[in-house]
Amino acid sequence: MTNLAKIRFTGQLVLESGMHIGASTAFAAIGAIDNPIIRDPLTHLPVIPGSSLKGKIRTLLAAAMNDKIANNPNQDCEQIIRLFGAAAAGGEDGKAPVQGRLLFRDSVLSNGQELVDMGINTYTEVKFENTIDRVKMQAHPRQIERAVRGSRFNFELIYDVLDSSQVKEDLETILTGFKLLELDYLGGSGSRGYGKVKFTNLHAETVFGDYDVSEINDKLEG
Repeated sequence: MTNLAKIRFTGQLVLESGMHIGASTAFAAIGAIDNPIIRDPLTHLPVIPGSSLKGKIRTLLAAAMNDKIANNPNQDCEQIIRLFGAAAAGGEDGKAPVQGRLLFRDSVLSNGQELVDMGINTYTEVKFENTIDRVKMQAHPRQIERAVRGSRFNFELIYDVLDSSQVKEDLETILTGFKLLELDYLGGSGSRGYGKVKFTNLHAETVFGDYDVSEINDKLEG
């Protein structure tokens, strides 16, 4: 199917509580943080991988929109599959894979200097937590690194317009995904207060082809 247009959504993802999206600890040195966060290898700034955003939003939409439990993403409802893709259409054998219409970019910390001006010495914090062995009544401390509250990450999402008759429905699904993420959490340990986020300054623009995004921006502003 030929692209009719490409629409780019931009904005900022703001942390309203500390967030942990973990990196590998396979080669952590003695005394290092037990659970470090993912960082950009060039700038060492905290990063939210596009895969984390995509996976979390899809999972939330699946819980809200599927009319039955999906054993795997290939069994999600049609509205979700056409946006996020599937290895096999609808999970059925013999059908071709579905290429999703959404492309999530990695999001890098954008307000580092602002955080420094507010008096912090680092872009992250180390939170000490304990797990309790209920049999031995022993505490097992661990150190979890978090991007700090108030951090802002540049957000970018590309939506491929493949069927103009489905754009409104696709848009409603995308906006529902944004709202569900704000009502849930991003990263790990959300039940303990981590990862509360909100979207700000969301804006849509057509970057390829011809599609009027004025109605989309009215919805984003609302």
